[in-house]
Amino acid sequence: MPKLVAVKPKISEKTYALAEQLNTYVFQVPAGANKHDIARAIAEQYKVEVLTVRVASIPGKTKRSYRRGGKNVYTGNRSDIRKAFVTLAENDKLPIFSAVEEAGNPVAEKK
Repeated sequence: MPKLVAVKPKISEKTYALAEQLNTYVFQVPAGANKHDIARAIAEQYKVEVLTVRVASIPGKTKRSYRRGGKNVYTGNRSDIRKAFVTLAENDKLPIFSAVEEAGNPVAEKK
């Protein structure tokens, strides 16, 4: 029975550049998921062909908060993040990362 993996796309300028240049998309995945589960989940969810999956675990940062004029210092940790870098076949694209082409760009027309 296949394991269900919830993948959440990470959208930023860096991930958009990766998608445009290298056809590589970045997703936030659960800590217990392996590369095979991630590839299967993305292929089923988006109906694309997955070539490679690379996984990176990012430890959460320590954050401080101060109370009473800096006398009391409280520390806490952000949660850890696991990212999957998924490379698709050349002819496959994901609609969530596609650029919106504007018909008439008003900024370009003013120049």
